[in-house]
Parts: sequence; C-alpha cells; structure tokens
Amino acid sequence: MNPRAGLLIATGALVAGTVTVLPAAAEPRPEPATRPLAPLAWTACPTTAYPRLQCATLKVPLNHAEPAGRTVTLSLTRVAHTAKDYQGPLLVNPGGPGGSGRAMAGFVAASLPAKVAARYDVIGFDPRGVGRSEPALDCRPGHFDPVRPDSVPLGVEGETSNVERARSFAAACGKKYLDVLPYIDTVSTARDLDAIREAVGAPRIHYLGYSYGTYLGAVYARLYPQRVGRFALDSVVNPRGVWYEDNIAQDYAFDARHKDFMAWVARQDATYRLGTDPAVVEAAWYRMRDAVSREPAGDKVGPGELEDTFLPGGYYNGYWPRLAAAFSAYVNEKDAGPLTEAYEDLAAPDAAADNGYSVYTSVQCRDAAWPRDWNVWRKDNWEVHAKAPFSAWNNAWYNAPCAFWKVKPLTPLDVSNDAVPPMLILQATDDAATPYEGGVALHRMVRGSSLVVEQGGGNHGVSLGGNDCLDAHLAAYFSTGRVPRAAAGAEADAVCEALPEPKPVKEATTPAARDGGSARDGGSARDGGPASEVAPAHDGASARGALLHRLLGHGG
Repeated sequence: MNPRAGLLIATGALVAGTVTVLPAAAEPRPEPATRPLAPLAWTACPTTAYPRLQCATLKVPLNHAEPAGRTVTLSLTRVAHTAKDYQGPLLVNPGGPGGSGRAMAGFVAASLPAKVAARYDVIGFDPRGVGRSEPALDCRPGHFDPVRPDSVPLGVEGETSNVERARSFAAACGKKYLDVLPYIDTVSTARDLDAIREAVGAPRIHYLGYSYGTYLGAVYARLYPQRVGRFALDSVVNPRGVWYEDNIAQDYAFDARHKDFMAWVARQDATYRLGTDPAVVEAAWYRMRDAVSREPAGDKVGPGELEDTFLPGGYYNGYWPRLAAAFSAYVNEKDAGPLTEAYEDLAAPDAAADNGYSVYTSVQCRDAAWPRDWNVWRKDNWEVHAKAPFSAWNNAWYNAPCAFWKVKPLTPLDVSNDAVPPMLILQATDDAATPYEGGVALHRMVRGSSLVVEQGGGNHGVSLGGNDCLDAHLAAYFSTGRVPRAAAGAEADAVCEALPEPKPVKEATTPAARDGGSARDGGSARDGGPASEVAPAHDGASARGALLHRLLGHGG
C-alpha cells in the first residue's frame, strides 16, 4: 500500500492473516490504564511554507498496556483554529505505513476552504518510529542503493540474492530494534491517536487519512467509537486483505494502470514517437527494461530502479509527461540522462526513504501473518507475474522481509462498525495502490458511511488534489458533518468526474529547472523540510495536486 517514490508503498502485503471477528455493535476492547499526559507545549516551527505552523512533542507509552513503562516520543505539528465556533482537533495522516505527517497539517489547513479550516486545530504527526519521532527506525541504511539485483528472479542465483537481501533486512531490524518491534503496529498507533486526543483535552477527534491512513482511521474507530467525530477516509485499504492479499490485488492494479500510461503515450505519438499502438509502446518499455538490466542507465538505473522510477506514475498521472519524455529520450535518442534524472528525483533512496521503509515493514510484518514458507511466495508471485509483470516481483521483494520477521504477528481487527457517526469515504475507480474494491468493502462494513467516487480517476489520494467536486464534498462534510446519500441500492452516494488527462510535454525537464530549486534540496516533504515549501507544477498537473502527492510520498 505504498509509493515507491521515496520508496514507500501505499499499502502492501501477500496471504491475509486470520481476522478477529467481533460483533459489529460490540464495545471496543477494554482500554489499558493510562497515566496523565503532560500538556503540549506548542512553539513556532522552523518553516516558511506555513507561517502559522506550530510544533510540539508528546511522550506516549511504548506499550500502552504498561503506561508507567518505557515511552516513545511523537513529533506533532498544528495549525491552530481561529474561528469562535471551534470544532476540535482534526488529525491528518498521509499513509505509508511509514509516512511522515508533519507537513500535512499546513497543507490541509491551507487547502480546505479558509472558513472550514479556521474551525479546527489541524494536527499532523510523525507516527511512532517515523521521521522526527523518537526513536526513528533505520534498520539497514542503504538497503535500496543502486544497482539492486534484477527484481525478476531469473534462475537460482537471482532468486537467492534477492531472498538474502530480504532476510538480511529482517535480521538487521531484529538486531537493532527487537525491544521496539512488538509495538510498531497499527493498533499501537491508533492508541497514540487517542493519546493525542487526551493531550489536547478533546472529547473526540476528527480525522482525514489517506491510503494506509484509512486503515489506521478504521482501526481507531473500532477501538474508540465513542470518540469518533468527522472521519474522512481517502483511497481506502481493503481491510479484508490485510496485508498479503491486498498486495496481490495491488500488483494487478498497478499493471493495469501502467497499461493506462502506455495507452496515453500511444495517443501522444506526435510528441513521444513511441508508436500509436499501446501494445507496441509497452513492448518498447520492456525492451528498455531488458537494456538497463544489461547496462544500467547512468550506472544507477537497473531494472528494479526502472520500476521504482515508473511506479510513481501509477500513483499520480501528473508524472506521466516527464516519465514519457525520459522513456522517449532513452529509446529514440539513446540518451539515458533524462531517465537517470527522473530516477534521482522520483525514486532514489535517501534517509527519509530508509526510515519510511523500516517502519513500513515493521508495521506490516507485525500487523498480520505472512507466509513463512518461501515456496508459497515463489508460486504466488510467478502466477501474478505471468498476468501482471510490471511490478509483481518488485513488490514481492519490497515485502519479503515479512517472511523472515523476528516478531510474531498479531491478528487483525475486524473493523466493521455500526456505532460511529457517518464517515465520508472517497475513492477513485482506477486507483492502483488501493483498488476500488477496498472503498466498497469498507463502505459496506461501516454502517452509515457514504461513498463518494471519482469515476474514471486513477490517482491515489483524490481529495485536496484539485478536483473541485471531490473537494466540495470534503469541505461540506467538515463544515456540517453531513454526507451525501444516494437512493437505496446504489453503490455510490455521489459521483465526481475525473480530472482531465495531463498534456504531453516533450522535454524531460527536472523539477529543479521548473521550480528554481532541487526537489531534494536538503529536506523531505515528508519531514516538513525545504521540499515541503515548494509546490512543483509537474507537467500537466496542478501545483496543489503535485504537492499533495509529494506529501503522500508518491514522488520526489
């Protein structure tokens, strides 16, 4: 469930674990005893992007069942309310797991209508283990340094090298963080949300979560239904597939979205000169993959790195013009420079990526059971690859440490719920990272929820990205708490048209050239650093949509 730009995938995993089934109307599990939390001390944040952004830290129990024991520190940001009719805290989460949410508070407060945002304290946070929270995990620095073994394991040697990489990563996590890993999971993070609620003195929280953040929100609502206010969940993880089955569904969906991109390139043949038949264009892409497997582009972009570079296009079509231009330059001009630059800007690993991936694996490997027999992985992934080759094995290796994880898995909660106020669910029909079926599944599991669909949309994370129809539904919900309702029997309660496709751009220009600065100029959008202060106008995309997808971890 996870980006690969910055190497975070919006969701992830391969055989679903068993699900603990609680009656839908049951009270949440008994809460552990708590100790009083120190009041938050908000101070000005060192950022020029959002001058009103404030920062604070909060100590919470590492193990919420032992409130007097060891603590971890959460890093928080806030844009405080200014209206008299204060509604309470609005917590925001960009997904991952492993995504930093510090920069999200300023973005959401600036993107909602001013009169709506003014009624909330918009609060972002780095979840436990992430970013500026302490301890911040980094299991094996440089795990994704180029050039990695070919993701498609042709032969025993190729498979063995990839398996050993995954095994080594799991071993490194176990060696460095074995005392922490049992508490890096979704339930613990949901309990952290409630600690934030307690620290700000609110009887309930409001919430906007994207991608994995939708699952986090659904788990919180299951644990604390009486503390749920207005919950908007955008691009929904299918809670019935946590986590192995969800990843397999994602593999098929990303392959379909990659074919959508190939079809778009074919329609722009006058610009990119790669053919008018999508099948011809796709064949050229796989020939490019074969070529970089023999000679990595710029000594950096092998087949795995090539897949990483093009995965952001599966999350956000605003990257299509740049990716197509790099593709064209490589094929038609024998120029690997634009392709290498695209990799550097959209997918090259950095410290934030290492941290995000460490938390991603820690949460997903702990949340649910994964196959421990590598023969299961081999069989399943070759079957997927035969039908959906674009990222099947790439995603398998991304999640493979879970086959060797050092901490026993939990049993996922059943997040069915009939005890919460109406939730707003937003979902694009062609989303690759969290396929449409996940939004429908959660809609059916949460009584009284409302499903708003972006028909024909393929981007992941659809609200506050420039679609006025979706944004109007979100603003109305946070303004009044009311949700749209369709006639009985309709699957969706409201439907919005997708945004127009991006326009072709011939030159594979870098964000630095367009924005006057590097997209990685000493900071990460996920950490609230300099990158969060730039709203790059990626080719064919709005500045707001491009910035949203950088904050969600979908591009450089």
